[in-house]
Amino acid sequence: MTLTAISGARLFDGIAFRDGHHLLVEDGRVAAIEPGEPAPGAELVRLEGGIVAPGFVDVQVNGGGGILLNDDPTPQGLHRIAEAHRSFGTTALLPTLITDTKERTLAAIEAVAATDIPGVVGLHLEGPHLDPARKGAHPAYLMRSLSDDDVALYAEARRRLGVLMITLSPAQASPEAVRKLVSAGVIVSLGHADCTADEADALFDAGAHGVTHLFNAMSGLSHREPGLVGAALARADVWGGIIADGHHVDPRVLTIALNAKQEPGRLFIVSDAMALVGSEADVFPLHGRTVCRDRSGFCPKLMLEDGTLAGSDIDMGSSVRFMVERMVVPVEDALRRATADPADFLGIGHMCGRFAQGSRSDFVHLSDSLLVQGVWLSPPLG
Repeated sequence: MTLTAISGARLFDGIAFRDGHHLLVEDGRVAAIEPGEPAPGAELVRLEGGIVAPGFVDVQVNGGGGILLNDDPTPQGLHRIAEAHRSFGTTALLPTLITDTKERTLAAIEAVAATDIPGVVGLHLEGPHLDPARKGAHPAYLMRSLSDDDVALYAEARRRLGVLMITLSPAQASPEAVRKLVSAGVIVSLGHADCTADEADALFDAGAHGVTHLFNAMSGLSHREPGLVGAALARADVWGGIIADGHHVDPRVLTIALNAKQEPGRLFIVSDAMALVGSEADVFPLHGRTVCRDRSGFCPKLMLEDGTLAGSDIDMGSSVRFMVERMVVPVEDALRRATADPADFLGIGHMCGRFAQGSRSDFVHLSDSLLVQGVWLSPPLG
């Protein structure tokens, strides 16, 4: 048994700051949070100020390190993506496959099931059961309805992977199919959908409990047609992932979402990161099209030649800084939306996203200006 004490920095436990406390870690798990100075007997890691927080949890990671999961759905590709995001403070993520062929979907499932890569906690399938009317950068010709065979495939994949999230549209999935997925433990989120609020509510009532990149690629809110946005904001039982980069959602609209989802655990940050995070390249291919990096603004943005946003070029650490610096969100609120909240959405809050007895000792050391100074990662989830 190896007992390590982490001290010398402000301690954020996933929910709130625990000033004047230190973190005790034993064999890769959190042993305790204790006040004052560490007692003799523990190996001491004394940091020079800043903040120690649980590692960031990212529900939507399409790529990183120069590759997309779609282009390299292999253990090697997963390792490269996870490693690229780890340097920015993310210690738990869902590699995300955007709309593709069934063969590529099967390859992604097999890659995650066959490996135990630190930081990879499951799989997010963003498609192909999406609405072509709200395709965004996804290939509309590959979008299709959810079949009984698909439901059986995803139920079995959830059993093998532990965490499986699927983004789908009411145009492609019935409430009964959603109920079957949810009963199998699949996390169902609505997105890329041109639905009415009533159609969205029918799937929320069936067990879907999230929306994917709120506001983007979905029917918007108006005073007589609330759309998917209105349905999601009106319900206390629905979570929302949101991209905080200043490009995908106007800061004023982000303020509306923050005000509507003030309670802990209902609006969390996602990166929606593409291949260029952790890479110096400025272009990459996406289903035969070229995505280009535009370096203007708080962070770069990624666009197809027609101006369509194609995922993001932001990491979780930069997203937290955007929330604090540009949105003037309290530091603890921004950190919670990048740690405990997404972990709870995925149902893994007992393992990561917070410092609680027995949870993994994944943590990030941030400077006072929220720049990543170091990242610690415990052994793979088990």
